[in-house]
Amino acid sequence: MTVGQKLHQCLASIETASASLKTFALDTQDKNAQTDFNNYARQLESIAQNLKGRINYVEQQEPPYKMK
Repeated sequence: MTVGQKLHQCLASIETASASLKTFALDTQDKNAQTDFNNYARQLESIAQNLKGRINYVEQQEPPYKMK
């Protein structure tokens, strides 16, 4: 597995985890838990955005890593 593939796999995992946390927030009636789950999801979304920037950088520096 190339570095590019690993980065994309990591990004997909983070996005999946964020979506799961949003679902947990919808599934619970505990307001504190909803707030926590939504905050965690936002943190993961921020990480995902930063990782996308890193992926773009790597793909520009090393075109063979670019995913089609």
